[in-house]
Amino acid sequence: MAKVTITLDADLAIEVMLQSGTRNPQDAVELIVRDYLDRTRRTEARTGDAADQQRLNHRRPVVEEG
Repeated sequence: MAKVTITLDADLAIEVMLQSGTRNPQDAVELIVRDYLDRTRRTEARTGDAADQQRLNHRRPVVEEG
């Protein structure tokens, strides 16, 4: 698996660690990213995603009178 290195404010990392109950910053950030992705997937499953916009915005056929 590829690794990514980021710089993060220490106070922010400590706060996340305390709230999430993790013991190191890497685990805390990984937990939050996984939670964010899971939440996004659940939301898309309930509401649809951007690809569904075309289906929702379909135009009704114009009825010509005459």
